Amino acid sequence: MKNSTMAGAKELVAAALEVYRDDPAASAALKGYGRRLSEPLRIAIAGMVKAGKSTLLNAIIGEEIAPTDTGECTRIVTWYRHGHTPRITLYPVAGESRNLPLKRVDGRLVFVLGDVRAEDVERLDVQWPAPRLKDMTLIDTPGIASLSGDVSARSTSFLTPEDTPSEADAIIYLMRHMHASDLRFLESFADTAAGRSGTVNAIAVLSRADEVGAGRIDSLLSAGDIAERYRRDHNLRKLALGVVPVAGLLAQSARTMRQPDFHALELLAGMDRAAREKMLLSADRFLRAAEPEGMAAEARASLLERYGLFGIRLAVVLLRNGFDQPTPLAHELARRSGLDPLLDTVGRQFQARADALKARTALVGVETLLRASPREGTGHLAAALEKLQVNAHEFRELRLLATLRTTGVGLNPEFAAEAEALIGGLGAASHVRLGLGPDATPEQLADEARRFLSRWRALAENPLTDRAALDACRVVIRSCEAIVAECSVREFQRQLAQHSARQAKPLSA
Repeated sequence: MKNSTMAGAKELVAAALEVYRDDPAASAALKGYGRRLSEPLRIAIAGMVKAGKSTLLNAIIGEEIAPTDTGECTRIVTWYRHGHTPRITLYPVAGESRNLPLKRVDGRLVFVLGDVRAEDVERLDVQWPAPRLKDMTLIDTPGIASLSGDVSARSTSFLTPEDTPSEADAIIYLMRHMHASDLRFLESFADTAAGRSGTVNAIAVLSRADEVGAGRIDSLLSAGDIAERYRRDHNLRKLALGVVPVAGLLAQSARTMRQPDFHALELLAGMDRAAREKMLLSADRFLRAAEPEGMAAEARASLLERYGLFGIRLAVVLLRNGFDQPTPLAHELARRSGLDPLLDTVGRQFQARADALKARTALVGVETLLRASPREGTGHLAAALEKLQVNAHEFRELRLLATLRTTGVGLNPEFAAEAEALIGGLGAASHVRLGLGPDATPEQLADEARRFLSRWRALAENPLTDRAALDACRVVIRSCEAIVAECSVREFQRQLAQHSARQAKPLSA
């Protein structure tokens, strides 16, 4: 994203603070928007009850620090930020914040609320030295459509406030099936104050994907077929940037594999195949089995709880096919769980355009404030806001992406698909937009961008191209021009570095 857009957003927030300095509520909101511009991108994880939100969060972070049971803490909005030392802070609805003790049970972090009820807690803030949290802040939310109306309302008001931007810049939404309630929530998220800017900033996850095929070894293949069908569904396509199947439990356990897990899996892999397959027909058979010798009942129960039958079956197959060390096995299980494709999608769709998403949130916040609390002397704020919204090409790309996925712009299917890719619908990186590999050189990128540029300029100059399609062409052309310019800068920097290296090289005697 161009620095001018981010700088403009910061300047606008600062100017608004000056105008509203005598309004405590407005000042607090504006200071919050200013902080968000300098913080990592905020990504909320949401979904219905028991969709596997906390389990997926643990998998993403690579540590079991989010509670996955049905206790009080799963009813509280919990923020996970990067910090050099672990710390848990409780922010009550009323009163002063307080630090909670750091306690682990069986390797899992446990939140001890003491005498505080969940409904009296505004949020928990967990600071943790996890590398993944350097680039994003993850927000775990209570289940939507919970039997407890208060719990459901807590998530809904946090993610889809009526008169302010959402606290989250983007969302990972988990669903076990595509129900009308899932679509309603995503529609309401898209219709918040932040969403009214006309963009799409959600990724859907087909969660607990290993259960799609009843735990069969090919369950994730079946889940992949379902996810592909959901991706093509018009109702979901306009609300989510993608649909990714993930076996969250397997992903979490693979990322946090322990030596006792590996030892137990080794024992299973060494069994007679027929006996093992018979034992793994059901959870009950597995828990009651006497084999293999040397596996305690507690270890058997722990393995089933952590990996499920699908994970155990897959791990045994991998062990017998060469993944016979803990680290390679853990990496392969994580890859096959669907976690890697999800992280790749998050990187391409969210983190690569983090500045655009954060700036958009700030601009919508200022716009909402100007509309809700009009006063004299704000004309320059409205003018600066409109200029930023019109001139920021990243916003035009996001709006066009949303339009392509909803009403369309009069392009034929081939051009529509090409436009979606070129404006970053499959990922914001230049090589992804152009359909090239990550090792493409600046020269190759520039050549391909020029090829697309000629094609789209010709379409724009065609007298049969209608107004809506012409507007889309202009956005695509600007995106291609930006890639060419970026490649020119990279090539110049490369040549400059080579020249500097030659200048610094000592002369031979």
